[in-house]
Amino acid sequence: MNLVESFLSALSSLRANKLRSVLTTLGVIIGVGSVIGLMSIGDGVSESITGEIQAIGTNLIAVIPDRDATGGASSLGLDDVATLSDPANSRTIRAVSASTQSAQVVISDLTTLQTTIQGVTPNFFEVNNTLETAAGSLLTRNDDAANAAVAVLGSSAATDLFGETFPVGQRIRMAGTSYEVVGVLEPREGGLQGDQNGIIYIPLSTAQSRLTPERTPRGTAGVAQITVQAQSETSVDEAMDQITELLRDQHRLTEDEDDDFVVFSQEQLLSIFDTITSTLTIFLSAIAGISLLVGGIGIMNIMLVSVTERTREIGIRKAVGAKRRDILGQFLLESLLLSLIGGAVGILVGWLITFGAARQLDFSPALNFTTIALATGFSALVGIVFGLYPAWRASGLDPIDALRYE
Repeated sequence: MNLVESFLSALSSLRANKLRSVLTTLGVIIGVGSVIGLMSIGDGVSESITGEIQAIGTNLIAVIPDRDATGGASSLGLDDVATLSDPANSRTIRAVSASTQSAQVVISDLTTLQTTIQGVTPNFFEVNNTLETAAGSLLTRNDDAANAAVAVLGSSAATDLFGETFPVGQRIRMAGTSYEVVGVLEPREGGLQGDQNGIIYIPLSTAQSRLTPERTPRGTAGVAQITVQAQSETSVDEAMDQITELLRDQHRLTEDEDDDFVVFSQEQLLSIFDTITSTLTIFLSAIAGISLLVGGIGIMNIMLVSVTERTREIGIRKAVGAKRRDILGQFLLESLLLSLIGGAVGILVGWLITFGAARQLDFSPALNFTTIALATGFSALVGIVFGLYPAWRASGLDPIDALRYE
């Protein structure tokens, strides 16, 4: 029997038992769909975060206090900002900004909103170069110098507080002080730091005097984070070493004392995120792959039933000259066809899962050929491996015994 005849015969056998064939392929469909969906979602999220970080700039370095080392107090202050900003101390640093953060209840004429308030230096928006105004202006050096009660709203904060009303020039109240809204930012996509559109920004000096009057162990005004912009991507490592050296000297730490701050770059953050995402994707895909094994067992079970049901057919074929390899190939092809049909439907399911998740999580779907080929190849392997024993059993039947089988 040639390959075409074997294929047509296998297809006819599957069509004769449509419901059984569909139920048999469910395990393969679920397995392939889950593997493709999970791997594609992982790739899509990773690409989205990578693009966001590259847009912000891979030359950014964040410095945060190690509050465990200081008993909960911030180890970073305005004196550290001044030290790092001094061009004489480091030629690898282009700009330095600082910020504080607190949760506050904000009141407008229309509503009340609980959100995050960040006190920032005037160059904060320049250093974090994805922050652009949709209306009004940003905070200025004069605002910071005068402890001005002014605020710049994130896009969703502006909508939540004022609805359709133009927010610039309006006033908001928090912690007993009235602030004038001087600007609204363009919407930003969510990323590693979550949704940034609900944040309200005020001058750092204003935040330190009215909202977060924190002091460092050295007695200076404390900050929650210092963001450093290195001169270039190639100088990030050198800049991180110099930041560590300058801050250790500023904090008068001895050689046997640990840092009371943490320094990390965007590249390091991205690397950690990629490692976590890849590990989680592989782990979940491995769990989804168990469905393929369950599907393979189902295929083996059904093929064994099929061998029993078609014992007389096998005997007749052997009696008219069919060789052992013909019977083996016939049943193995049926098993492979079941698995490939399940794999094809699984690819469609995986595609739907990927695009559905991309729409909900707001990222570009990453459905690549390698993932599809891997899942399809594995489903075919399942069909061959789990169909081999039933096919071998069918091919080994004695034709006389098979013809006598009732």
